[in-house]
Amino acid sequence: MKRLRHALADEAGFTLLEVLLATLLMTVILGALATVTAQWLPNWNRGIAQVQRAERLATGIDRIVADLQVAEQMTVNGDAKAPLFDGAELSVTFLRTALGPSARPGLEFIRFIEKADAQGLALVRERAPFQPMPTDGQIRFVDQVVLIRAPFRVSFGYAGPDGQWLPTWRGQTQLPDRIRITVRNSATGQVLAVSGAVIPHITAPAECARAKNPTTCVAARGRPQQAEKKEEQQL
Repeated sequence: MKRLRHALADEAGFTLLEVLLATLLMTVILGALATVTAQWLPNWNRGIAQVQRAERLATGIDRIVADLQVAEQMTVNGDAKAPLFDGAELSVTFLRTALGPSARPGLEFIRFIEKADAQGLALVRERAPFQPMPTDGQIRFVDQVVLIRAPFRVSFGYAGPDGQWLPTWRGQTQLPDRIRITVRNSATGQVLAVSGAVIPHITAPAECARAKNPTTCVAARGRPQQAEKKEEQQL
């Protein structure tokens, strides 16, 4: 029995050499895993960040397109002759049907404008409830929501019935036939594939809907603006 116990005692457990070899092997394995993780983890994080940025950009573009498509041909008061549509290269202001679960029935002012904050330049959506006001009155916008941030920048262009693109659209008797949305990478200057054009659902004055020939009515109302453009180009 003593000899058996001695034999079993000699075979039980690990020797010091075996423990050292196991520790060395575990160190090699952990080192290899740490090296691989250090190589692919930054790429993984960059990929996730790019996907999230692309999703935010797509959501912002969808919001811009949805708003511009339903722009209304409305004036700010009964005496105004031109509808409220103030289009510039980096901002656009217009009227649309109120949107949102808490919005009151009616219209609201919408403005897309580029602003700077602590994180850089951003395209912001602002709104304000509609109420009749003087033609030169100031609109107090609220509910600022950031749609698109740097490095992406959005610019607008406008085209009338003649198809000529203009950097601004102000004081016209009708809404533009098309509104171009150009998205650039400010770091490289590259125009992104998400850029495109929007066709508003309503572009003609309401009185032309009651005319015998709506096409002639729209063309007649657009002639003064076209004549002014030609005179400006000649000057």
